[in-house]
Amino acid sequence: MFSLHFARHLMVTGLAALLWGAVAATARAAEPPLTLEAAVQQGLARAPQLEARAADIAATREEAARAGRLPDPTLTFGLANYPVTSPGAFSLRSDEMTARTVGVMQAIPSRTARRAERALASARIDAAQADRVATAQSVRERIADAWIDAWATEQQRALLAGLHDEAALAVRIAQARLRGGEGSAVDALAARAESATLDNRLEAVEADLAAAQAGLQRWLGTPPGALGTAPDFGQLPMDADRLVSAVDRQAPLQAWAAREQVAQAALEQARAARQPDWSVSASYGKRAAGLSDMVMLEVGVSLPLFTRNRQDRGISARQAQWDAVQADHEDARRAQREAVTRAVAGWQGWGRQIARYQQVLLPLARDRARTALAGYRGGGSLQPWLDARRAEIELRLSYADALAARARLWASLAYLLPSEVTP
Repeated sequence: MFSLHFARHLMVTGLAALLWGAVAATARAAEPPLTLEAAVQQGLARAPQLEARAADIAATREEAARAGRLPDPTLTFGLANYPVTSPGAFSLRSDEMTARTVGVMQAIPSRTARRAERALASARIDAAQADRVATAQSVRERIADAWIDAWATEQQRALLAGLHDEAALAVRIAQARLRGGEGSAVDALAARAESATLDNRLEAVEADLAAAQAGLQRWLGTPPGALGTAPDFGQLPMDADRLVSAVDRQAPLQAWAAREQVAQAALEQARAARQPDWSVSASYGKRAAGLSDMVMLEVGVSLPLFTRNRQDRGISARQAQWDAVQADHEDARRAQREAVTRAVAGWQGWGRQIARYQQVLLPLARDRARTALAGYRGGGSLQPWLDARRAEIELRLSYADALAARARLWASLAYLLPSEVTP
């Protein structure tokens, strides 16, 4: 009885799992194909890196809200005019000047120092926002690379699958010639081996495609499903010359501009340390019974007299840091210009190679393989077809690699200029 009940439970569970899988597959099939732009937008909406940068911006804004404000007052307790030698040592009543005091003290940094602190906090907000822009650019490019990996693998699969019918035809021709007494068993075996080798290559491509889809799912959070039509990787969203000349507007360089602002604000804060700070304190003294209580009011001011080894050292340090940031910024600008120029040159070069593949190399390889197979059908040798076939397979794979290389360079250039990203 228990075994029957357990079997029914397993059957119901299995049916439920099958139904759920069918529903999920139907839902995925109903979804529109995933285009590159849709993948980028979906990945941006779910990127943990952007959530982390948004939290950084929120933190810097909270810090900025308290920048430049007066420090908390200090509550003081104590004894004033307390005797410690005879006569009347250690007695609260032996001397009429002895008083128990309670007071409050408020430090008042200079207006220049508070203004510099607010400027530094504002610069740090700009730096956090620039980091988020740079992160968004990096995330867009990485999502595009993941989509391109899957797309390029699909191109490989399509290019190899297009040769499957010809491989089957060569096997049939070799078997027919063997049955007719014109061919050899070696040719028949070679044709079958060539067909099996193609099947192995297709299996490897399927495994690569599964891995590429897993890489894309890492950004999307869900299985990607079918891919949509690729954009025209032969056209950039903006002119290549404008990209080279607009390096300062590009996302990676914006972070450096913000770092310069932070360094400048830190320098101004160091200079503000030369200005004197003030403090105000008030206390109330409770004396023995019968004696008047007393109130004390004090105003203090700092005396930055020895600035050579104090404030001036800090100013020199901040000045050196600002100079370093400026130099690093210029180096980053040159490196970015070089990287963009190299990427544009590589993208244009791959474009010319792809055009040559499409217009010359692939048609020639196809004609060579067809001519060799026709010659074999007419009584010639199988080896020319085998050679042409292997050369065409390698050529098609090289063509797919060229498509992927150009697409990745396109993505690295297309997403250089920042887009609007809501903090």
